[in-house]
Amino acid sequence: MAFKVYVDGQEGTTGLRLLDYLEARDDLELLRIDPAKRKDSTERGRLLNAADVAFLCLPDDASREAVALLDNPDTCLIDASTAFRIADGWTYGLPELAPGQRERIRRSKRIANPGCHASAFVMLVRPLVDAGLLPADYPLSAFSLTGYSGGGKTLIQEYQAAEAGHLSAPRPYAMNMSHKHLPEMRVHGGLTLSPIFSPVVGPFLKGLAVTVPLHVSQLAPGASGAMIRETYLEHYAGERFVNVMPLADEASLDHGFFDVQGANDTNRVDLFVYGGEEQLALVARLDNLGKGAAGAAVQSMNIHLGLDEASGLAVH
Repeated sequence: MAFKVYVDGQEGTTGLRLLDYLEARDDLELLRIDPAKRKDSTERGRLLNAADVAFLCLPDDASREAVALLDNPDTCLIDASTAFRIADGWTYGLPELAPGQRERIRRSKRIANPGCHASAFVMLVRPLVDAGLLPADYPLSAFSLTGYSGGGKTLIQEYQAAEAGHLSAPRPYAMNMSHKHLPEMRVHGGLTLSPIFSPVVGPFLKGLAVTVPLHVSQLAPGASGAMIRETYLEHYAGERFVNVMPLADEASLDHGFFDVQGANDTNRVDLFVYGGEEQLALVARLDNLGKGAAGAAVQSMNIHLGLDEASGLAVH
């Protein structure tokens, strides 16, 4: 018997990408709402309660309202907003986070899908904090370059309708240092301080790379780029969606330039360690619509339902 799945918020960027994944599956029954009733709380509630897994692809307040419509204890909610990512009673949907996280996702009926920037940042930082290489109170900074699809339908339409002009150049944003991903970056990164975070949207549809610079002298005694890479290899051993690249791999660069879109159309995260004896640059690359959003949600669904974790997802 196919599992019943419903997407609340099918018109948004993440919702549409989720439908692409789900419609290709023959082991799922996709519940659909009449477009004329998509804002009807009674009909939405009926579908939410009829589903084995329901995805919420909504703004924060709307996600909270959707949760209130649910009274079926067997329905698993996977929420793509920022509303519940550090909330009690919710499981962070990043199975590679730490030992036991995959089993917590399997048992949970409330799963908070990670943010795209946060996924990349946490996957760089958390293993180093857990291993004692990176102090939890290190004053981290992080730079992220992302495609414009991360801004949703409005930003996509703006870019696709534009004729060059100011949209042809990268555009930094969240300049007030209060990006919505910061709380989960701190909590799930195992940090006592939020990083100074500088995101930039580029003139391309999708692809994301987060860079975390480090001073080797401020790390644990004896720490090095090689040790950090070995820590990644140990932490992510056996993870099908994590690719730890060779140390300071010049072959990963295009005439010295980094390809932000190199993991597009996969659910893969590529981890890089660049630099030398004094300074390092840690880089995580992913598809912001894949492992950074809809792909991660499907991965959590697969785990929760006891299916092959990679079902419907591209590793390479």
